[in-house]
Amino acid sequence: MDGVILSPSDFVALLNQALELTYPLVIIEGELSNFRISKHKWVYFDLQDDASSVKFFGTVFSLPGPLQDGMVVQVVGAPRMHPRFGFSVNIHSLSPQGEGSIKKAADLLRAKLEGEGLFAPERKRPLPAFPLVIGLVTASNSAAYKDFIKILDERWGGVEVALADVYVQGSQAPVQIVKALEYFSRQSELADVVVLTRGGGSAEDLAPFNDERVVRAVAASRIPTLVAIGHEVDISLAELAADVRASTPTNAAQLAVPSRSQAEAGLEAARLSLGDSLKRNLQTAAGQVKNGRDHLTSQVILHLRNSDNELRAARKLVSLFDPRAALRRGYAIVSRGGYHISSVKGLKAGDRLGVQLADGTIGAKVTDG
Repeated sequence: MDGVILSPSDFVALLNQALELTYPLVIIEGELSNFRISKHKWVYFDLQDDASSVKFFGTVFSLPGPLQDGMVVQVVGAPRMHPRFGFSVNIHSLSPQGEGSIKKAADLLRAKLEGEGLFAPERKRPLPAFPLVIGLVTASNSAAYKDFIKILDERWGGVEVALADVYVQGSQAPVQIVKALEYFSRQSELADVVVLTRGGGSAEDLAPFNDERVVRAVAASRIPTLVAIGHEVDISLAELAADVRASTPTNAAQLAVPSRSQAEAGLEAARLSLGDSLKRNLQTAAGQVKNGRDHLTSQVILHLRNSDNELRAARKLVSLFDPRAALRRGYAIVSRGGYHISSVKGLKAGDRLGVQLADGTIGAKVTDG
């Protein structure tokens, strides 16, 4: 048989070139088997059906979360021939398929992340009461976006919404959502809250919000997160990792901003309460001032009365010791040479004396010494 003779390396290169041209990417769905992770980085498994089995190779970064043999998964990958290890499909993305496999994958991931404390209540942060900037991660053409914006404007208005337009289902959704969340966390001026939302859907539609990469990105956000996925019965792992969970996009808008009418009513009630409190305080202060004034007045009057009584007593005492009172009673003050004398000792005949009486002074002379 005539033909081109190729070396093994040439054959591998030629085959890979043909595969890149004809099948750059393939989508294969089957039952997972022989799943293993090597060195916490490399992923190996087979997908099989009743007749065939295909080998796959990739990194853990392409996985949506923990997987187990027997699950049905869909893989987007590039078929390649490795020079040493033979044919396999290099994994680009992977997602569980079917309600049973999706639930099993979510249960495995939930147990893993709960063990890490990723859903713990003490990690939750409160949302700001009056946000000025909201980072919104959703599809711009979705009903969820329209509902959120409509309720947001009706309730408050004037809030800046920075939209990250992403796929919210399908194999590209997890990567886009993670990039959007990381984008908001990298900004120098952070938004006040990040909202991740979409409407309801099938288990396959909502699978990106049970993807480990998305869940970890929600938990790692520098900004408080509000996540609302699907309807009340659809609780995703991204919602469990969020700071606040809302049941629907409409409910997310209700939790993100207050009601303007309720806020105005609250302000009016506060104004009335403050007015009443101020009035009561003024009345109390006026009463205290009056009581203080009355007490001060009574103390001044009491002090004046006491002072007057003391003055009267002092005057009476002074009057008792006043020499002029004795003179009026008939006593006299005798002096010699300007000095009062109280004894006859020292007097001699011929001494001139002054005798002060009540109404005047007379002169006298000692005649008998």
